[in-house]
Amino acid sequence: MSTKKYQGIFPALYACYDENGKVSTDRVKALTRYLMDKGVQGLYVGGSSGECIYQSKEDRKKSLEAVMEVAKGKLVIIAHVACNNTEDSQELAAHAEQLGVDAIASIPPIYFHLPEYSIAKYWNDISAAAPNTDFIIYNIPQLAGTSLTVNLLREMKKNPRVIGVKNSSMPVQDIQLFKDEGVIVFNGPDEQLISGLAMGADGAIGGTYGAMPELYLKIFELFSQGKMKEAKEVQNAACRIIYKMCSTHGNMYAAIKEIIRLQGGPDVGGVKAPLTELAEGDKAVCKEIADMIAEAIKKYC
Repeated sequence: MSTKKYQGIFPALYACYDENGKVSTDRVKALTRYLMDKGVQGLYVGGSSGECIYQSKEDRKKSLEAVMEVAKGKLVIIAHVACNNTEDSQELAAHAEQLGVDAIASIPPIYFHLPEYSIAKYWNDISAAAPNTDFIIYNIPQLAGTSLTVNLLREMKKNPRVIGVKNSSMPVQDIQLFKDEGVIVFNGPDEQLISGLAMGADGAIGGTYGAMPELYLKIFELFSQGKMKEAKEVQNAACRIIYKMCSTHGNMYAAIKEIIRLQGGPDVGGVKAPLTELAEGDKAVCKEIADMIAEAIKKYC
């Protein structure tokens, strides 16, 4: 299987809202252009960073349509289409295929702890609604409550559209296990990009990439060149920034959106309830983080 198409850095696109908290297609387009200009390989649309669990089908469709209007044929687009029922997920999958995305992705069903044969049917039913589009399993057990096992992956590989895994579990060993099954694997946890690449990850999808794509592109470049010491140094800098991002009272994505504004990027609004908006004291922290990112880019990029 050729992995070239899916190699590189894929920021997970943030949800974009107007002043009234409604999805803004203009702001989606602005953020897409902003990240495209940074030189990323592609975008992961409608995932955790896109606040998908809290958005309606219609809002998710609007966001993906806006992305494709800007990026089709220019970036590799992976659309996360999972909802907490099969019918809605199939509707989003068919919509994504009609728009011409490169791949669709899906978490397992959440809340009920379903047996693996039920999860496999859910994923295969979603894939059947987009029969000409690559399918990527999204493994994020710390949020979904279900872990992808090797046996479940082997069952899913019977579906020829299943080409890989977005692996956001923390044990980097999982990447090696899934790579041994002959699939494409994306590193998920931003804090372990270099470790994931060392274990065989083909590409990487991350929720903090949009705030500092330059650093992750540099890590990928240095790793590809075999410059492990230098790559580790940049990774350590990115990790310290991530830890600071997690220190705000408001949700991390609210902080990231403020950081992008401070960097001169597009204003993409706040976050959707029940996610928490920034507190007044968070603004100073975001400025400190923006300065940390600028210093790291100056030093390493």
